[in-house]
Amino acid sequence: MIAFIKGIVFSYTLNTVIVENNGVGYEIFFAHPDSIRLNQEVMIYTYHHIREDENSLFGFLSIEEKELFEKLIGVKGIGPKTAMGILGASSLDQLINSIEQGEVNALKKIPGIGAKAASQIILDLKGKLVHVETVDKKESLNRELEDAVEALKSLGYKPSELAGVIKALKSEERKTTDEYVRLGLQYLLKQKGV
Repeated sequence: MIAFIKGIVFSYTLNTVIVENNGVGYEIFFAHPDSIRLNQEVMIYTYHHIREDENSLFGFLSIEEKELFEKLIGVKGIGPKTAMGILGASSLDQLINSIEQGEVNALKKIPGIGAKAASQIILDLKGKLVHVETVDKKESLNRELEDAVEALKSLGYKPSELAGVIKALKSEERKTTDEYVRLGLQYLLKQKGV
């Protein structure tokens, strides 16, 4: 499974980007061409979609967006390309709010989504989308804390579980990455009541 690709933007279209990494160009379906430019270094989180007749990469700007994509393709009748269209049609916050508020009409405005699909998305996902405020890492996390958060994510903790931990760790005086990871694990165990 390819979890992310870090490289240089070689080219892009309305719905794909080619990222060059070590001489290999990865073509990735991507919903936000307005957020990138040629020759920019990017890190794109990816979902590797494999079927008998298809082997595709779908790319996202954040883990939260990727998680929402995975939930959307779990909805009956919503394939990966439709899910990318949904993500590209509005911001993550707007989309989550529309689903949580049961706004069928807002979802119907998305190209390719009719009343039936909109209702199915709400039925399947309402109440299951805990949106974590995305932290502007450059502004509010020091390097060690940023590395610690990535380490905790690699251990399988979801952004929704880490939101409270990040707040708690930010209030601590500056520590090493290892110290932050240890403290973070202690907070996570407390949350689970261990």
